[in-house]
Amino acid sequence: MIAHLTGIVLRKSTQSLILENNGIGYEVIVPFSTFYALPKEDERVNLHIHTHVREDAIILFGFYTPLEKDIFLMLISVSGIGPKLAINILSGIGPDELLEAMAQGDALRLQAIPGVGKKIAERIALELKEKALKARGDSKELPIGALGDKDEGVYEDALSALLNLGYPAKSAKRAVEKAITLTKDITLEGLIKEALRSLT
Repeated sequence: MIAHLTGIVLRKSTQSLILENNGIGYEVIVPFSTFYALPKEDERVNLHIHTHVREDAIILFGFYTPLEKDIFLMLISVSGIGPKLAINILSGIGPDELLEAMAQGDALRLQAIPGVGKKIAERIALELKEKALKARGDSKELPIGALGDKDEGVYEDALSALLNLGYPAKSAKRAVEKAITLTKDITLEGLIKEALRSLT
């Protein structure tokens, strides 16, 4: 797998460039954020690469910064998002603004990106919020440990109740943690009601 390329920019466009390395020209697909950071043709550049292997092709996606590549890898981990859509998303919004929208779970802001529908926006907001917070460097684990023993037991019971209702563990945990921040009524019934609101 190619993970990094250094070479001379032979030709570039808003969608891709040809990068020469040791006499070999590699076609690399890039988002707008990388394109605007590229040097002039015949100048050297370093790119972070994701190698996408299909049955009929090997496609290289290039990024000027590690952050762009990290966001791209997050996006393609979401069901329904392939590499081309991920590149389009990165091209439709700056990486810092995109990371912020993901970290805040802002589905409306994500839906405003060209090519992103409501369902895809909601999946990104739900599935990537935690990863985006970590990438941003301020992962905010909710202070479950700061709860009293009694309240912590209520948290565990609420989580268990959602799991018994058939909700996935990750979604259930996120919903209960969110419920703790939204309600002052840290009772089993109160937490379950608030958690179910965010799951429906």
